[in-house]
Amino acid sequence: MEQKTKQPLAAVKNRKDFLECERRNIFLLMMFVGGYFGTFTYTIRGGVFCNAQTGNFVLLAMALGDRRWLHALYFFIPITAYCLGAFMSELLPNQIKKLHLIRWDTLLIIIEMATVVFLGFLPERAPVQITQVLINFICSMQYNTFRQAEGVPMATTFCTNHIRQVGVALCKVMRHPSDRDGHLKRLGLHAGMLTVFVAGGAISTFLCRILLGKAIWLSLIPLGIVLIHLLYADLVREKGQLDKKPGGH
Repeated sequence: MEQKTKQPLAAVKNRKDFLECERRNIFLLMMFVGGYFGTFTYTIRGGVFCNAQTGNFVLLAMALGDRRWLHALYFFIPITAYCLGAFMSELLPNQIKKLHLIRWDTLLIIIEMATVVFLGFLPERAPVQITQVLINFICSMQYNTFRQAEGVPMATTFCTNHIRQVGVALCKVMRHPSDRDGHLKRLGLHAGMLTVFVAGGAISTFLCRILLGKAIWLSLIPLGIVLIHLLYADLVREKGQLDKKPGGH
C-alpha cells in the first residue's frame, strides 16, 4: 500500500515505530525456515509441500475427477490441519496478551521449536503423515502471524506473492522514476526473501541426504536466533508495548 505522496509506507514510518516481530531480519530468518520446511517434507517426508495448500487442493480435485473417493478424502487431513493452524493463531493472541508476559509471536516460535524437536525424534519408519500434518499446522500459524515486515505485506512460508511483488516493483521503478529509490528498496526486500527461501531449501536438501529426519533439527538455529531477539524485546526493550498489535493484524 502507498501513501498519497507515493512514498512506500515503510519509508514514511520511522523504523523505530516497528515492533521487533516486524523487523526485516526476523522475516528473512522465518522465510529461510519456510524454505527449509518445504524442502524437508518434499525430500524425505512424502514428496509434498506443506507450507501452503494450493497443491493439496489441486490433488483433491484430480482425485475427485478420477473418482478416487478415498484418496480424495485424505487431502482433507492436511487442509484441516492448515485451517486449524489459522484458527488457533487468531484465537490465542488475545489470551496470551492478557498474561502480560510475552507476545504471541514469541510463543509461536517456542511452539515451532518444540514441534521441530519432536519431529526430529520420530523414527524413519514413522508415517510421513505425522510430519506433514504438524508442518502444515505450524506453517499456517507462521503465515497468519508474521504478516508485515516494517510495513510491507509479507508471507514467510511460500514465494508466490514475493515473485508478484518483484514484478510490480520493476514496473513501478520504470513508471515512477520520482520514487525509484523506494520501489527499488521494496524490490530488493522481496528479492531477498526469495533468495533466503531458496537458500533454506538448498541447505535442507543437502542435510536431508546426510541426516535424514534429524536434519529438521538444524532449523532450530534460525528459530533460536529469532526467539532470542523476540524474548529480549518482550522482556526488556518492548516490555511496555505488549498490547501493541503488529502491522497487518
